[in-house]
Amino acid sequence: MAIGILGFGLFFLLTTGFDTDSPSSASAASFSSQNVEITYGTVLKLMHEKTKVRLHSHEVPYGSGSGQQSVTGFPSVDDSNSYWIVRPEPDTSAKQGDTIPDGAIIRLQHMRTRKWLHSHLYASPISGNLEISCFGGESESDTGDYWRLVIEGNGKTWKQDQRIRLQHIDTSGYLHSHDKKYSRIAGGQQEVCGIREKRAGNVWLAAEGVYLPITESK
Repeated sequence: MAIGILGFGLFFLLTTGFDTDSPSSASAASFSSQNVEITYGTVLKLMHEKTKVRLHSHEVPYGSGSGQQSVTGFPSVDDSNSYWIVRPEPDTSAKQGDTIPDGAIIRLQHMRTRKWLHSHLYASPISGNLEISCFGGESESDTGDYWRLVIEGNGKTWKQDQRIRLQHIDTSGYLHSHDKKYSRIAGGQQEVCGIREKRAGNVWLAAEGVYLPITESK
């Protein structure tokens, strides 16, 4: 069974154009299990703790606000548009395979479209909170893509079973969702927005994914 899971993980990496900077990253990739360290370069889905949807994006623009690529909460586990690559802030010493400490500034790159999880002061379509979108690309990223990792409890580094919040650097809004659903641009999918207060609706957990091992210092 373990060989089958590892084989599928390798197939996932090879068929999605994943960035394998580390020589051992593909061969050592594995699917998530309890207490696994999350490292830069990991491909994962984020599950909203309260409603169990996955953070999701697709090539559908908002019809209002920024007009950028929309971000939603997707109710099904089986959708490839819910995968995100965990990236460090540019121009830092952090590299693929490094663990991610509490308080680190990270970026989430949408696996399918290569755009970045983004926020700004535009109003979200349903609730009128801060809009969350996908923006930019491989060579285009700005501070609107920066999120601070806030680990709930006593954890010092991000692990698969930990409750986390993501706080947007530019707006101070927390990545948030609730039970309000779209009827048109993404029928049945939940709104994802940013709010500046800590609430139960802005707690997330790392769910399905290909978790890269820690790179050992030479």
